Amino acid sequence: MQNFTYTGHSARIVFGSGTLQQVREEVERLGHGRALLLTSPDLADFGDRVEKALGALCAGRFDGAVMHTPVEVTREALAVFEKVDADCVVAVGGGSTTGLAKALAVRTGADQVILPTTYAGSEVTPVLGETDAGVKTTRSSPDILPETVIYDVELSRGLPMSMTVTSAFNAMAHAVEALYAPDRNPLVDGLALDSVRRLARGLRRLSETSTDAADPEARADLLHGAWLAGACLAAVGMGLHHKLCHTLGGSFDLPHSPTHAVVLPHAMAYNAPAAPDVMREIAGALDTVDAPRAVFDLLTASGGPTSLRELGLAEDQLQRAAELATASPYPNPRPVTQDGIEGLLRDAWAGVRPAGTAGGPPDLSWLTAEVVASFDKTPNPRLKQLLTDLVPRLHAFAVDNDLSQQEWQYAIDFLTRAGHLCSDTRQEFVLLSDTLGVSSVVDMLTNSRSPQTTPSAVLGPFYVEGPPELEQDTDISQDLPGTPLYVDVDVLDTQGRPVANAVVDVWQSNEDGYYDVQLPDLEGPVLRGRLRTDAEGRLRFWSILPCEYPIPDDGPVGDMLKATGRHPYRAPHLHFMINAEGHQQLITQLFVSGGRYLDSDAVFGVKDDLIVEFVPRTGSAPDGREISGEWRELRFTFRIAPVTLTTAE
Repeated sequence: MQNFTYTGHSARIVFGSGTLQQVREEVERLGHGRALLLTSPDLADFGDRVEKALGALCAGRFDGAVMHTPVEVTREALAVFEKVDADCVVAVGGGSTTGLAKALAVRTGADQVILPTTYAGSEVTPVLGETDAGVKTTRSSPDILPETVIYDVELSRGLPMSMTVTSAFNAMAHAVEALYAPDRNPLVDGLALDSVRRLARGLRRLSETSTDAADPEARADLLHGAWLAGACLAAVGMGLHHKLCHTLGGSFDLPHSPTHAVVLPHAMAYNAPAAPDVMREIAGALDTVDAPRAVFDLLTASGGPTSLRELGLAEDQLQRAAELATASPYPNPRPVTQDGIEGLLRDAWAGVRPAGTAGGPPDLSWLTAEVVASFDKTPNPRLKQLLTDLVPRLHAFAVDNDLSQQEWQYAIDFLTRAGHLCSDTRQEFVLLSDTLGVSSVVDMLTNSRSPQTTPSAVLGPFYVEGPPELEQDTDISQDLPGTPLYVDVDVLDTQGRPVANAVVDVWQSNEDGYYDVQLPDLEGPVLRGRLRTDAEGRLRFWSILPCEYPIPDDGPVGDMLKATGRHPYRAPHLHFMINAEGHQQLITQLFVSGGRYLDSDAVFGVKDDLIVEFVPRTGSAPDGREISGEWRELRFTFRIAPVTLTTAE
């Protein structure tokens, strides 16, 4: 169990396309009427659009926001704020403009409305970083958190690819470090992994598929991921990565988001030995096995910077940077030492690919790619889709679990034994599919998408093709011992109309839990048959009350159940297969209400709507049959769909 404390930070979020036009409404909602508009020199066009949308609410404008929020620039903006008698700030731009808005808010108490144009994520954090005399410091306070953030996908669609990439990696750094922060919690973990997944997906869509750089879906993923990353940064403390980037930016004047992009894979590699579980989670979100290398490769594939050298840091500055970054303690999974940090910075300065995660599996993505590519000429599109999806998942299972040769050989032997047990009367592979829940998954995908029809259920391993044709009112038990059961069911279509002449196959176990195919001493089929509904869609027959029973557990499937502490029993039920011309086939089961194992059926076949009262009766049956002692009555109405009913309906 994980102990944690979570503090939520509330900001109003307006997300979508064209939401810039709501800026005036949001300022008025906060009760203000004189906004100072903030932006940076290169975003004057966006500033013009926001100023127009604000209309008379724009009391003044300051276009001088710059990186790292120098205090001297804040003083200039503060003078404008006071001169125009502003009562709030509206900022459009990236992290620099947001930082300036926060700096003004913390000095004046003004409310903030932020319109991000990049993927900084800082707009949803109560954190402010300022630079004074070449030293960058940060502080956190609820007063720093902006009141409203307007995410307009249109504002980021024109963001140059170079800035897109570094900004997205800046956001990803927030999410990554939140996953090994000392005050992490389950909510933040979920946000962080979703953020990593969305940011990576957006970058891949823009860089790998050669789509339009303004692709709205990719841009929406990036903006959404940045918002989540910022929420992570707001909720938990940061570690090594952010300390390094603040040092490099504040003391060596390196560009903010490119520095985050370059440092991130190396900071991850440094911490990987101390946070292996976190790295596995990140790797899973990236569909890979080595998270630091995957982040570096994504950065390279996206055309981002990969070295501090290309950002302007001199090699002789590395030692000083390491000294500054280790001057004061801060939480981090792996102990922070000057030698360790200097080594990290040297790798980042040179732009080398991080070494593989210590003790982890090798990166086998090249092999997976080769196998997937081998199916490129598959003529059947569906077969190609299935194989090219199966191989990466199968490879990932082997790699993620560091599968040994001995374990894989056991799996091969297991499947071989299952195959040897298959015959006309026993299907071990069906049992395996059933007990792993795969049969129920495929059944529901295929047959249970219409709420208008009776739920389907798995076929099971004991169905036999071509059961004997029987007349209505036949006793399919052929006088085998058991509690007599009178079955009276109707087959209707989805409009409530009777389905005449429907072919209904039924089969079940005896009172000891065995099917006829498991009892070689029986002569011919018993407790199974094929009947037809009458003109009113009605079907009547006699049988005996079905009993719970164990699936065959003397083979490899039984070994699996024993090894996992699971029982082999199925809840008592009666099988039905209904076929009618012009209608979809229905394969289902009716379960005895109150029967054993309804909540732990070995093949996961029980559905609430299929649990039915097998009502206890005494005396004469509806067909006039005299019965001494108790008998049961089953009444049920099946609803089957016409072949024209789509799965969507």
